[in-house]
Amino acid sequence: MAPSAMTRWTTSLSEAQPVPYWLDDPGRPRPEAALTGAETCDLLVVGGGYSGLWTALLAKERDPGREVVLLEGREVGWAASGRNGGFCAASLTHGLANGLTRWPDEIGKLEELGARNLDAIEEAVTRYGLDCDFERTGEIDVATEPHQAEELRAWYEELHGRGLTDGVEFLDATAVREQVDSPTFLAGLYDRRGVAMLHPAKLAWGLKRACLRLGVRVYEHTPALGLTAHGAGMAVRTPYGSVRARRVALATNVFPNLVRRVRSYTVPVYDYALMTEPLTDAQLASVGWRNRQGLGDSANQFHYFRLSSDNRILWGGYDAIYPYGGRVRAEYDDRPETYAKLAGHFFTCFPQLEGVRFTHAWGGAIDTCSRFSAFFGTAHRGRVAYAAGYTGLGVGATRFGAEVMLDLLAGERTERTELEMVRRKPLPFPPEPFAWTGIALTKWSLARADAHGGRRNLWLRTMDRLGLGFDS
Repeated sequence: MAPSAMTRWTTSLSEAQPVPYWLDDPGRPRPEAALTGAETCDLLVVGGGYSGLWTALLAKERDPGREVVLLEGREVGWAASGRNGGFCAASLTHGLANGLTRWPDEIGKLEELGARNLDAIEEAVTRYGLDCDFERTGEIDVATEPHQAEELRAWYEELHGRGLTDGVEFLDATAVREQVDSPTFLAGLYDRRGVAMLHPAKLAWGLKRACLRLGVRVYEHTPALGLTAHGAGMAVRTPYGSVRARRVALATNVFPNLVRRVRSYTVPVYDYALMTEPLTDAQLASVGWRNRQGLGDSANQFHYFRLSSDNRILWGGYDAIYPYGGRVRAEYDDRPETYAKLAGHFFTCFPQLEGVRFTHAWGGAIDTCSRFSAFFGTAHRGRVAYAAGYTGLGVGATRFGAEVMLDLLAGERTERTELEMVRRKPLPFPPEPFAWTGIALTKWSLARADAHGGRRNLWLRTMDRLGLGFDS
């Protein structure tokens, strides 16, 4: 990258605030009071992100008389649920390719359940009046290198042969640039129904309001410090009190699970994003984007990008940073070297937008597991359930995960609990320094594959054979 280009692109960041755009909102609700004293309930939900909020809401829908308490360590939606790109996908498996590789015999059922789950989210947005800028726009996976275009066409033909292309369309270079105009776009795969765009923080805040209206008792600034058996139920200790519950749903995702044996199944990976100022009518016209789809490119180290309701462009992804030891720390949320890299990539994709400035730049931790999609389980003789490992695709899939946790806590056999995806767990990550070394080698190998026509080296091929293949 030439120094002059670097200076030009980084100038666009001169006024960017290092806070998540979605959370920088004057309408942000006040937090509920912290728990002081002792509480009792039928169901305790630990975690106030999407996973916990959906669990509490659906628990009350299933049984309005059930007493439900939700604990959040800080404020509802402050972590991954308020920092993501706002892509609400039907896929439960981190994309069809990952699902087809891992559960080929179940992929039809998984796709059906995912589509029903997204429909149910849209229905909940309407029923509860969730003001979250929900738009069922679909998503385009774009190729920016010749080998990616060939791979997209071959993948579309494979899906067509399997009868899995309903609502999916292959776009050549002309067709994809008619949708969104970038000189880097060579082809695209357009999923017209399987993804919605939304305002992620407003979804979390809306779910919180819906929970409160249904009678869920929500306590914020109340971290759960310990989990122990108590008679026929469970007890959770908090800084100023405690909760005794018949059943507990753990929805802490990237944060250390209260069931210690679960912790080795996830590691935190930090993801970063930029948000532009609102585009003028002329700037937006220069890009096209009339149908407002979400977009992502096809590289191993990929970008995701979309329009906000006021026509800003969110541009994120590419760097995925794993901190040694798997620690989640606030200082990792800000990474100027990644912001500079992302700004350069943005103007390479959209040179017609040179001069646009970024108003916000931020990061946050994603919980990933070795199969890149959620896993589930129970502890304490079925009195505790957990879900984790969504790997950045949890805006939609967490609602499905909430259904699974409630099924497991009820001891019910359902079409969800019978899935191999639900019954089996991924491989755990090794201890340090092996985890850091393996992840670093994988990242290097993915970057090398992107630079060499997509060719995967021996390390990546070995990971593929072990079911640990990375595609992002």
